[in-house]
Amino acid sequence: MSSTAAPTPLRAPFACDPQHSRGRAYAEEGSGERSAFQRDRDRIVHSTAFRRLQYKTQVFVFHEGDHYRTRLTHSLEVAQIARSIARALGLDEDLAEALALAHDVGHTCFGHSGEEALNEVMRPYGGFDHNDQTFRALTLLERRYIAFNGLNLTWETLEGVVKHNGPLTNPPPTIKAFQSVCDLKLETYASAEAQVAALADDIAYNNHDIDDGLRAGLFTPHDLLSLPVVGPVFDELLRAHPGAEPVRLTHEAVRRLINIMVTDLVTETRARIAALKPTSADAVRALGQPLVAFSPAMQAADKALRPFMFDRMYRHYRVNRMIAKARRVVQDMFHLFMEMPQTLPPEWQRQITEPGSPAAARVIADYIAGMTDRYALEEHRRLFDLTAKT
Repeated sequence: MSSTAAPTPLRAPFACDPQHSRGRAYAEEGSGERSAFQRDRDRIVHSTAFRRLQYKTQVFVFHEGDHYRTRLTHSLEVAQIARSIARALGLDEDLAEALALAHDVGHTCFGHSGEEALNEVMRPYGGFDHNDQTFRALTLLERRYIAFNGLNLTWETLEGVVKHNGPLTNPPPTIKAFQSVCDLKLETYASAEAQVAALADDIAYNNHDIDDGLRAGLFTPHDLLSLPVVGPVFDELLRAHPGAEPVRLTHEAVRRLINIMVTDLVTETRARIAALKPTSADAVRALGQPLVAFSPAMQAADKALRPFMFDRMYRHYRVNRMIAKARRVVQDMFHLFMEMPQTLPPEWQRQITEPGSPAAARVIADYIAGMTDRYALEEHRRLFDLTAKT
């Protein structure tokens, strides 16, 4: 059997180099054969926060079906896409993968509806943001090492996490506090690897939400035909394979769409590299604009897809019912714990020194945000169902 694998490109001069990392907040010795970014990736994979993503919602609650995406499967898919793009561009694949795996570890139970519910009740205490919560998990909440809290990740990984959506002009509380310990240069763009991970996230959730929406029967392939990029792919497959099984047709369409988006991203980014000629990772940060990007046509296609998905999937009545339940579960627990912190598990009670304070609210938000969908439902039942065992 002949091999058609493309040769691995040389490392780009503007790629992040693990041998020249800016280091960690707590100094540590090297790790033998693993680079600093490989070590970050491994710490993320072995973290409790990452493991919990298995039972955290992407769109559908875990018990609605075994084949819908969870935050864990989404993160793995983002990592695969990010690694492929990083390789094509000569970037550090391990850093891109670490950032892709880490980007959702701060998500609450019940997806964005859980985040919105927690942000609403936390508004008097500084609000709640899942990117800030990801940073809290990575720098504070993971309690695995004797010498420090958090995972003690490299500067480059932490920078990529906080700049997942670009430079920060008004950083949330935890990131702002960390700045006094370690300046993450919040005003600049992130590394090319971080930009790749962020757009790999877009590629993954757009295409896999289409897949999940079709599986759930929220819309049909014919409903997608008027959309740019997406429509022509489904139209071609429906014409060429009119009797194809829906699952096979959907899989083939999603596979082609991911390839189209990845190819567009790599082509546009190579054009930007040729025009902007960055000579180092710091030069990428100083460009004042993204180096990694989709073409204008693909950006327009993405913009056209979003209202369709919002109307037909994210606010479908079945999803709205889940949102209503999620809000009630999250907010019921928050209000009870604020009123009676002694109902928290002992290890969380001990962290509250001033009941009713913003600090107490943050501890309670940490507890609820860390819950899986399944644990949140069970905890709510234990707290509010008089017939349930406590």
